[in-house]
Amino acid sequence: IGKCRGLRTARKLCSHQWDQKWHDKHKKAHLGTALKASPFGGASHAKGIMLEKVGVEAKQPNSTIRKCVRVQLIKNGKKITAFVPNDGSATAPIRPLAWEPP
Repeated sequence: IGKCRGLRTARKLCSHQWDQKWHDKHKKAHLGTALKASPFGGASHAKGIMLEKVGVEAKQPNSTIRKCVRVQLIKNGKKITAFVPNDGSATAPIRPLAWEPP
């Protein structure tokens, strides 16, 4: 089902556009709540201090333990879990270092 295309559909088209204005993508982009909820605060990268190494189990059908680290972000103090991409990266001893997620 598409949109109305008749001669007397101007009110319907205008009201539908007005109703849909605050739905989904437009609302997410303009309200600013997505930025407040995101630990990065809208940024693509953030620096943090590594707290501990953790293993996260993969979903089915894979069965492995993904190497991850708990990181406390410097900019707002929030704690997040970040994936460590290369296998040898997580073998270093645990010490608080400045760490930037990929």
